[in-house]
Amino acid sequence: MTATLSRKIPLTELHCHLGGAVTPAIMWGVAHTQGIRLPTKDYWEFREMITVSPRRGRSFDEYLQLFHWTELIQSSPLAVERSVYEVIGGAYRKNNITTIELRFNPMKRNRGGEQDLDHIISAAIRGMDRAMLEYPVRPGLIFCLDRAFPYQLNEIIAEKAIAYRERGVVGVDIAGPESAEFHVRDYRRLFDRCRRYGLGITVHSGEAGPVDEIAEVIRHLAPSRIGHGVKAAYDPRTMAMIRERGIVLEICPTSNLHTRVVSGWDEFRWIFDTFRRNGVRFSVNTDGPEMLKTYMRDELAVLGRLGILSGEEQLAAVETARQASFVPNVSDVPPPRRRPAARTTVEREEA
Repeated sequence: MTATLSRKIPLTELHCHLGGAVTPAIMWGVAHTQGIRLPTKDYWEFREMITVSPRRGRSFDEYLQLFHWTELIQSSPLAVERSVYEVIGGAYRKNNITTIELRFNPMKRNRGGEQDLDHIISAAIRGMDRAMLEYPVRPGLIFCLDRAFPYQLNEIIAEKAIAYRERGVVGVDIAGPESAEFHVRDYRRLFDRCRRYGLGITVHSGEAGPVDEIAEVIRHLAPSRIGHGVKAAYDPRTMAMIRERGIVLEICPTSNLHTRVVSGWDEFRWIFDTFRRNGVRFSVNTDGPEMLKTYMRDELAVLGRLGILSGEEQLAAVETARQASFVPNVSDVPPPRRRPAARTTVEREEA
């Protein structure tokens, strides 16, 4: 029997990249508004260029190459604001996603320093503010450090996250393909600093790289969540570390299938079963709904249709995501301090 969640149930998306979440039609319009010369004047060819396609070869590196054009098109304050606004609004309208964390690398949106980094970040915040004025949503931004970046550039991104932590930036991440020059241990102090300032910590690991990196990430960076992490299912010791520390995995099924990180739904069935048996908590996410041509409810529906997750297990994953979100609940935010009312002339005279 197909287990489908009611659309009335609000969802939480923890793992969504801005570069893969804007609809091609909007990206097309933004590109032309900015005067970006695209390699084609055919919209359908453009759509094919920035989304996954079964006709093209699929690999992790080829998937990352899709972000070249989306990041270029989003490289201006105008484009970033529009992109963030459209993604948040679209997620609510299409899937009743009321809590969403959008992650992106602001340095990949400032054209190598041509655009001011603070303007890019402020534009993303304006996009969130606009969406919150129109919809009952709680969004947050996660800044992605990059494995291919030198430490100095990643440090700047982390410091910007700290600086804007009270304006909607809720966490930091490390993304990008593995690099021989990148060492997780080098970022221990930087991530401790981010944590002291209240930022959430999540790290891409256990996707295309070796399973050993997950344990290294846990030891040195102590993340609350791990992006993907599907390879943890193949190492009991890593699963024990994840369980004992209460780490939540951000599983993105369709993404992992397209990049061939997971061979098929049968392997995913085994992965989810293994996580359940070992007490590993997980959420279900899209990674990039428009680029991957999938949505949150599609991800949950196919897992239900194939009997991989029951209705109760889908609800549990939804609740896990809600609890693991870095976006503060309204009830968790202390009320603003009220200044005492100015005394009247009579009150001052009496005093």
